[in-house]
Amino acid sequence: MKLPIESQISSEHGPELNKFFRAAIKTRASDLHLKAGQPPKLRLFGELKKTTGEVMTAQRIEELVYGILSPVQKESFLEHGTLDFAHEIDGEHRFRTNIFRQRGMISLAARRVNTVIPPFEELHLPKALEQICETRQGLVLVVGTTGCGKTTTIASMIDHINHTRLCHIITIEDPIEYLFKDDKAIVSQREIGLDVKNFEEALTYLMRQDPDVVFIGEMRDAKTVSAGMRAVETGHLVFGTMHSANAAQCVHRLLDLFPQDERNLVRQTLSIAIKAVVSQVLVPCLKEGVDRMPALEILIANASVRKLISEGREGDLPSVIRSSTEEGMQDLTYNLCELVKEGYVDPKDAYKHAPNIEELKMALKGIKTTASGIL
Repeated sequence: MKLPIESQISSEHGPELNKFFRAAIKTRASDLHLKAGQPPKLRLFGELKKTTGEVMTAQRIEELVYGILSPVQKESFLEHGTLDFAHEIDGEHRFRTNIFRQRGMISLAARRVNTVIPPFEELHLPKALEQICETRQGLVLVVGTTGCGKTTTIASMIDHINHTRLCHIITIEDPIEYLFKDDKAIVSQREIGLDVKNFEEALTYLMRQDPDVVFIGEMRDAKTVSAGMRAVETGHLVFGTMHSANAAQCVHRLLDLFPQDERNLVRQTLSIAIKAVVSQVLVPCLKEGVDRMPALEILIANASVRKLISEGREGDLPSVIRSSTEEGMQDLTYNLCELVKEGYVDPKDAYKHAPNIEELKMALKGIKTTASGIL
């Protein structure tokens, strides 16, 4: 499928490159790519699609790109060969843009920053997430693979706090993917490479900025995790993301970021700091008007969870999740089972995302299991 890009644009609409950004807005694409020798491409639902636009030449891209750069930005790009910047259209649409040289030619990759943040109901997220947002202190991790909707889920949680609590929210992101509008809260968004040099520098000065709620875009190294847990210890609610399949794996991966001789202390600190781990996958949806449905595992830290983490028994966390549904916890297998039974998800798609296919088959037959066997 080729997507149209309008060939005509009047001068009142600003730089000519804006017509490519407007095409991304019109088609609800997440990304725009310009590369010499290729027509412009847009990313829709995770896949790059060709457009009907002209095949780009190196000279053409250079003209388009230089048309939106300030003299200072152009000088920096010529010196370093890459440049990160934000480009805004019509005062409401924003793109996180990177230009770079490859084989001596300029390429552009731009990510559309979302200004509309869907509420829990629109995303089909469970009420347990609202319960998590009501806490005032603790570490909340949203985990999953790339493209599973982690950022959207966290954005919805943060915006819920924004609409319900008088507080200061600070986000540290690379890049910013959703723009928050202050409501009851003040939301300060810091983008790596634009507002602050790196995560380490942003976290160093974090406490001087008087936050109540903190969002760290990704728990990517020991320094980031340590800073997040220190913020929890001083009375803050901290959100973060990690790449892992479930709560148990999340604990393992977090600890693996630290040297062996530090892990026991980190484990004890984590067992106190952790508030919740939300693991998410996106499954194709059968209902009209809904492209993909989230299926979630939700772990909420109670006395049993903290004890298992402190004792290095995170492998037993699934049993706690299955026996604590009244506390808002949710098992991924049984959530997939519910989605199938309610007609949202095809069983074949559910099996592809199930941690254990046989357990899901038994659940669909009404047979519940625990980690130790059949109930």
